[in-house]
Amino acid sequence: QVQLVESGGGLVQAGGSLRLSCAASGSIDINHDWLTGWFRRTPGNEREFIASIKWSTGGTYYAESGKGRFTASRDNAKYTVMYLQMNDLKPEDTAVYYCAAGRAPFEIAQVAGYEHWGQGIQVTVSS
Repeated sequence: QVQLVESGGGLVQAGGSLRLSCAASGSIDINHDWLTGWFRRTPGNEREFIASIKWSTGGTYYAESGKGRFTASRDNAKYTVMYLQMNDLKPEDTAVYYCAAGRAPFEIAQVAGYEHWGQGIQVTVSS
């Protein structure tokens, strides 16, 4: 089993920045091509894809909503730790943010493709 733990959320004023971390542990078969996806959910809505990053190459893919202000990256020393840098945050970015992991190939913007999920972490942006 693979466990994902998110950290770095909290309360920030509009225009501020936060960096979320996602650390994977457990039975990780490195012979597979793993990706981490970042999603968020607001009350009453489905999880929204933001970005993904491939563990092996650091290659990224962004939803339109994630381009420009959000940057996915990996820890080059710890290949199982991923980050989501969020800049110029807006009140509408307030949500519970999740990281997820799955083995390629799969549809990276879809929830169903990911095998493992973190518990979610609250990000609140005040106006």
